[in-house]
Amino acid sequence: MRIDIITVLPEMIEGALHNSILKRAQEKGLVDFGLHNLRDYTLDKHKRIDDYPFGGEAGMVMQIEPIDRAISLLKSQRNYDEVIFTTPDGEQFTQSVANELSMMQNIIILCGHYKGIDYRVREHLITREISIGDFVLTGGELVAAMIADAVVRVIPGAIGDEQSALSDSFQDGLLAPPVYTRPAEYKGWKVPEVLLSGHERKIAEWRHEQSVERTKRLRPDLMC
Repeated sequence: MRIDIITVLPEMIEGALHNSILKRAQEKGLVDFGLHNLRDYTLDKHKRIDDYPFGGEAGMVMQIEPIDRAISLLKSQRNYDEVIFTTPDGEQFTQSVANELSMMQNIIILCGHYKGIDYRVREHLITREISIGDFVLTGGELVAAMIADAVVRVIPGAIGDEQSALSDSFQDGLLAPPVYTRPAEYKGWKVPEVLLSGHERKIAEWRHEQSVERTKRLRPDLMC
């Protein structure tokens, strides 16, 4: 899989892409990342990639020309399944979206920045818009790193125990059940007896019951 990220601040993403699971996935040849500084695609001598909005609204707007050059160059090198724009008003990023993207060959992620982006980019160059929540960040760099992490970790072979990824929260539409490890008792706080029983069916039933209970209590919206 190839993930190309177009950004104004590549240094904000570099650390995330070269550590932990993402680093190991690259070493295994499961994923390849390309970081592209948008300023490298502007013809402006001062490397500006933003300008004032028409109509006089406050803030600065990302220009269409450098974005088009960056995306066009990447598309001349390979075919892309999705060109994603990170924006607060996009579709909600969920585990199912991460699973879907993990099965693709190549994707581009364009990080939003400033007040916004020339809307013609969204109309003509973007195939999908993704949000991680109803709030605004300085830029989409952290969002791009989160998308990359969530997508890559479910690629077969990215983590040592593939069942671990498949049992994460949201994979089955429920929150994950509680987990415990040694010691079995600490300060009088005990691990549920069923988990110490070795009875696989009862343990599986307990975990499902706990997932349902936690989801109803903490995220009732998921039960709809």
